[in-house]
Amino acid sequence: MSGFTVGQLARLAGVTVRTLHHYDEIGLLSPGGRTPAGYRRYNDAELDRLQQILFYRELGFPLEEIAAILDDRSVGPTEHLRRQRELIGDRIRKLEDLAAAVERAMEARTLGIQLTPEEKFEVFGKDYQENWETEAEQRWGDTDAWKESQQKTSKYTKADWERIKEETDAINDALVAAFTAGAAPDSPEAMDAAEQHRAHIGLNFYECAPQMHRCLGDMYVADLRFTATYEQLAPGLAGWLRDAIHANADRQEQI
Repeated sequence: MSGFTVGQLARLAGVTVRTLHHYDEIGLLSPGGRTPAGYRRYNDAELDRLQQILFYRELGFPLEEIAAILDDRSVGPTEHLRRQRELIGDRIRKLEDLAAAVERAMEARTLGIQLTPEEKFEVFGKDYQENWETEAEQRWGDTDAWKESQQKTSKYTKADWERIKEETDAINDALVAAFTAGAAPDSPEAMDAAEQHRAHIGLNFYECAPQMHRCLGDMYVADLRFTATYEQLAPGLAGWLRDAIHANADRQEQI
């Protein structure tokens, strides 16, 4: 007798015999015949239907809906194929979107910033450049400070970064206020603002000892991009901040 036994069809389709029994019980896929001994026997038509069932199952359709689709006599084989092609196209696009989302998540995890590119510009401003992150990793990726920063920031949400940005703006406002008021870099007001700056780094990124903070102050003058950031707040602020950081570092080391 031609056709397939339930075991043969199960192996051919990569499903279990129990699955085929269940499909038979609910009327989704019944065998085309029986052997003289009463065993199920499937033919090519049932094989084709099983392929259709497995296709729709792969796309997440419930069995009841699959039965309704396949038993719709108004839809011919060609229309079924056209519908399947459209569904496959939709699935591909969703998978591509999912893959892109996973890529962004992996990149964000590596960089320690849980934000989309749009959110980074929204939080950090229009002057933000994503290549700064790559450069930072190249310059400091082997340091303990970098590793500590990655460990902390990997858990940050957009709300965390917005909070950090607000705190940064408040500290910058205090620095500008002291500077424009004519406070000397080694005045208590200037040194207190510099200490706020150091504490903010330690709280949100990595332990920033006075000596490390001193190095950062030097970088704010040596690296023109950092200089420009502070000069935009107030002309002359970068050099004044470096001096205030140095003065505060001397004060902290004496405590």
